[in-house]
Amino acid sequence: MKAKTGIIYSSVDGQTLKICNKLREGIQQNNQKVELFSITDFNEDVTNYNKLIIGASIRYGVHNKEIIDFINTNKKQLDSIKTAFFSVNLVARKPEKNTPDTNPYVIKFFKSIDWTPTVVGVFAGKLDYKKYPFFDRIMIQFIMWMTKGPTNTNTKIEYTNWDKVAAFGIQLKNL
Repeated sequence: MKAKTGIIYSSVDGQTLKICNKLREGIQQNNQKVELFSITDFNEDVTNYNKLIIGASIRYGVHNKEIIDFINTNKKQLDSIKTAFFSVNLVARKPEKNTPDTNPYVIKFFKSIDWTPTVVGVFAGKLDYKKYPFFDRIMIQFIMWMTKGPTNTNTKIEYTNWDKVAAFGIQLKNL
């Protein structure tokens, strides 16, 4: 059977999907078949894939519940193939919090589930106050104030380190 990779994601504002598309492009350069799914659209058998990559963004300190439920429901199948997980969050904009071992959301995530993927990554997201609904804008602004980030509502910053995403993609190709 030819190698087939699945990428499943949850994205609130689109940055996780953007990262998934970049990873898919890199993996496809190896002539590997890659299928991309939103967590809400994935209804395949996990074991139809040689590799499965799960990407999830953070909102208000937690990963998407559907991602967590998916992992818990499919743990046995996930453990039978090569897997990767990556988190996208604004805390990862800080150098001291941009690795799986130092990012508080990733640490908390893996303490709450019984799954160990083959590879784990963390990427900083994008801050775009004008794109957020009123309540989200206020809450994110407050969180940024607490973490000494930008609070000006005109701020639009893509913190994602695309070289780091590319390096993660090379790890995924070599799984």
